[in-house]
Amino acid sequence: MARGNTRQRIQDVALELFAEQGYEKTSLREIAERLDVTKAALYYHFKTKEDILIGIFQDLTRPMDELIDWAGEQPRTIETKREIVRRYQVALLAAAPLFRFMQENQAAVRELSVGLTFKERMMALTRLLYDDDFPVREKVRCVSAIFTLHAGTFFMLNVEGDPEEKHEAVLEVALDLIDEAHRAS
Repeated sequence: MARGNTRQRIQDVALELFAEQGYEKTSLREIAERLDVTKAALYYHFKTKEDILIGIFQDLTRPMDELIDWAGEQPRTIETKREIVRRYQVALLAAAPLFRFMQENQAAVRELSVGLTFKERMMALTRLLYDDDFPVREKVRCVSAIFTLHAGTFFMLNVEGDPEEKHEAVLEVALDLIDEAHRAS
C-alpha cells in the first residue's frame, strides 16, 4: 500500500476511534491494533495522537481555507455573502466526521493546537459575512447563519425527513439570517 494511502487509513481509523471513545481515551496502541499494525509502523507516519488529528484537520478543513481565500477576493456584496454560506454548507457536510468529533470532544480540542486554529478560521469566516458598520444585532444575525449551518447539520440528524430536504431547509434559514441582517442595516 502506498504511503499516502496508509496515512489516510490511519487518519480514518483514528477519527473513528476518537468519535467512539473520545480523543483522551484513545491510545496510539488502540489505533495500531485496529489497523492491525505495530506501534512502530504507526510512529513511522505519526509521532503522536495530536499529529494524527492535525493531519485529519488539515485535510478536511482545506475547503474552508479555500473558501476564506476566495471570499477575501470577492466584492463584499450580499450575493457574495450568500455564496459564502452556500459554499460553507458544502464544506461542512464534506467534513462532517471531523466536525462531529470536534463537537463531541470540545474540551480536548480546546487544549490542542487545532482548537485555536479552528477558532481563528471561524472568526475569519464570520467576519466576511458582515460589514464593520453593521449594528451589533445584524452582526449577530450574520454569525448566527454559520452556527445555524452547524446546528442544522448535526442536530437535524435526529429529525425525521429526507436528508436533502433538511439540508435545504437549514440553508434557507441561514440565508434568511444573512438577508435580514442586510435589509436591517
